[in-house]
Amino acid sequence: MTQIDLNCDMGELPEAIADGTQESLMPWLTSANIACGGHAGDEQTIEATVRQAQKHNLAIGAHPGYPDRENFGRIEMNLSSQAISDSVFEQIEALDEIAKRLNAKIVHVKPHGALYNQAVRNREIAMAIADGVARWKREVVLVGLAGSPMLDTFREAGFMAAAEAFADRRYEPDGTLRPRKFRDALLHDPGVAAKQAVSIATRGKLIAQNSSEIPVTAQTLCIHGDTPGAAKIAAAVSKALRAAGVAVKRL
Repeated sequence: MTQIDLNCDMGELPEAIADGTQESLMPWLTSANIACGGHAGDEQTIEATVRQAQKHNLAIGAHPGYPDRENFGRIEMNLSSQAISDSVFEQIEALDEIAKRLNAKIVHVKPHGALYNQAVRNREIAMAIADGVARWKREVVLVGLAGSPMLDTFREAGFMAAAEAFADRRYEPDGTLRPRKFRDALLHDPGVAAKQAVSIATRGKLIAQNSSEIPVTAQTLCIHGDTPGAAKIAAAVSKALRAAGVAVKRL
């Protein structure tokens, strides 16, 4: 049976934690990527999100991003490799300290936003991320864009790597994500996101922005927790995958 992990970026919006929006996503997921102080997140949001993830038996991952809260880590920064490595290490350490206190374990690391997107194209940045993680631990899965060189860089650095595709994002013909500056970069319709998820999981293909069909092989699918209507999207994706005979399981 085909199986796939369903992950979500979390711990980024205090109001979503407070009003229950974040937790409403969790019954449909298998993994949570928790913001740990770079683009978002603090001790309170981290602890609350870890506790919720434990309650719903989700795999816990670190979600380090550029230390740029004003722009939510979605603007490219010109940091040195050492600065990136230091920031990634410090963010994972912050999450790990809280996770240990709650008897939780970090099993994967997924970069956020601009850091992720730059690492897709830039080997030096991808290596800096891997170096930051290695200073903490090597026995962890690094998550990166399916079909991109960043996965090769992670593997060369000695890590297990998981290829990620996105249920709620539109793609460019070259297999990269359509930049958020375009209005159609996000898939807001739960049915459209579900259809894309099933196509990726069962056919290894998706339809790009220009209507071309592109191949994609992924072990995990992402739904963004800050996408409007994310809970409905997560529910639709999870139900559609299972209806198509796909087992939704942790990595």
